[in-house]
Amino acid sequence: MTCAPRFLFAPLLYTILSASVYGPAGADTPPSVAGAVGAGASLTSAPPLMLAMICPAAIEPGDYWISEKLDGIRAYWDGQRLITRNGNPIAAPAWFTAGWPAEPLDGELWLGRGTFGRLMGLLHRADPQDPEWRQLSYQVFDAPHLPGPFGTRLMALRHLLKAPASPYLRLLAQVRMTQRTALLALLAQVQRQGGEGLMLHRDSALYRAGRSEDLLKLKPYQDAEARVLAHLPGKGRFTGMLGALLVETEQGVRFRLGSGFSTAERRDPPPLGSRITFRYRGVSAHGVPRFASFLRMRDEL
Repeated sequence: MTCAPRFLFAPLLYTILSASVYGPAGADTPPSVAGAVGAGASLTSAPPLMLAMICPAAIEPGDYWISEKLDGIRAYWDGQRLITRNGNPIAAPAWFTAGWPAEPLDGELWLGRGTFGRLMGLLHRADPQDPEWRQLSYQVFDAPHLPGPFGTRLMALRHLLKAPASPYLRLLAQVRMTQRTALLALLAQVQRQGGEGLMLHRDSALYRAGRSEDLLKLKPYQDAEARVLAHLPGKGRFTGMLGALLVETEQGVRFRLGSGFSTAERRDPPPLGSRITFRYRGVSAHGVPRFASFLRMRDEL
C-alpha cells in the first residue's frame, strides 16, 4: 500500500520545527480532546470555518504559528464524515477515514504540490474505488470545537494525532519564528519547492468563523476570484481556441484574462458562470488587476 507523504517542508523547516513546535518545556499536557459540541451531528449548511486574510507587508511573525499553504481542498471532519467548506459530503472510501477520531477537525485534502487539478478530478468523480485515494492525505491544522487559544488546541492535536490509527491522517507542521527575515526566507524556500506560500495562525486566537487577522496567508503574489462572463476567441497560434476570458471580480470590476492557460485549458476553458482564481500584482487607478494570470478553477465542491 502506498501512503501519502508525511513531510511537507525541507530540512530548514524541520530544524526550526524540532526546536519550536513542541512549545516550552513542561507544556506537554494537553487539554481534553473530547468533542465540546456533539461530534458527528448532521450538517445542513456549510460548516462555520475560520478564513484567512492577506498578510500585511510589515507583519512581525512572533505572535503566529506558521505552516505551508497547501494547494488542496479545504475539508471539515465532523467526527463521522468529511464535508467541503460549502457543506457537501465527500465520497471518501470507508478505509480512508477508518480509525479517525470523533473530535471535529479542520484541515485540507492534499495530493502534493502542483496537483490541485488531479485532486479536483478525484473528488468530482466521487468514486471511492478510485486508486488515487491511496495517494491522498488529510492534513489537519485545527480542531474547531476544542476550547482555548490556537496554541493550546495545537498541543491537543499533537497529543490526539501522535500515533494516528490511519496512515492518511496527518498533523500539518507548524513552527514559530520571531524574525521577519526568517519568515521571508521560509516563504522563498517553499516557493522554490513549488509550494503556494505560508499560513500564519495567531497563537492566542480562539476559533471564530469568518475572516480576521488571526489567520493570514502570505504569498509571493496576490490572488483573487472572479466569475467567467464570456469566452473571447483566440488569434494566431490560438485560433480555434480560447484567447481570453472576460471575467468580473467580486468588486464588480470586469477585465480580460488572457495569460496563464495551458493548451488543454484553452481547448476546454472554464465554463461560463464558473469561478476562477487568478494571480496579479497590484491594481490600476481604476481597480483593474495588473499582470493578471489564470491560476486555476475555484473549489466549488
